Amino acid sequence: MPYTYEGPAERPHFRVVVVAASAGGLNALAALLTALPSDFPLPLAIVQHIDPNHVSLIANILGRRTKLLVKQAEADDVLMPGVVYVAPPGWHMIIVPGGAITLTQSAPVHFVRPSADQLFESAARAFGPVIGVVLSGSGMDGAAGATAVKALGGTVIAQDEATAMFFGMPQAAIESGAVDYVLPLDDIAAQLVSLAGSSTS
Repeated sequence: MPYTYEGPAERPHFRVVVVAASAGGLNALAALLTALPSDFPLPLAIVQHIDPNHVSLIANILGRRTKLLVKQAEADDVLMPGVVYVAPPGWHMIIVPGGAITLTQSAPVHFVRPSADQLFESAARAFGPVIGVVLSGSGMDGAAGATAVKALGGTVIAQDEATAMFFGMPQAAIESGAVDYVLPLDDIAAQLVSLAGSSTS
């Protein structure tokens, strides 16, 4: 099913939401996905930093909290509207033109793999205007990706300090100058719905 934006011509035609989270991020992701409506029209691709030596249960955990379909990303998955793709532990998740997912074990970026920067930058190159969201986490992963998203016509949201368990990643994104909205966690889903042109019914 194609996903197209039917709203005013001046609004960018977003094709995907890319999300970065690390320390404290699982709770933030659960809250965000819980608040999204079942008819949310864009795919979401998520990087959550976790120990690569353990089996990830993140997709199962998040899937119980949202009306959207959540799956651990697999190589050659093609992004579909309303589906949430979670990067597997130890693998960078790259989006290529056409919306397919590639997984790679190339070198860590800022000591992490999967890297939000890799996800954000590849999505922006593949689609142009995308929506980037930087949630709770330590470190600076996502800041360079946010800059790439903004440079290619996208919009970036960062979780605010008051609601982030760890503010390092959102702060680094904000300091990059690429962030359009700094929002409390509970307000991010409504902003995504507005940007995507989704109904909340």
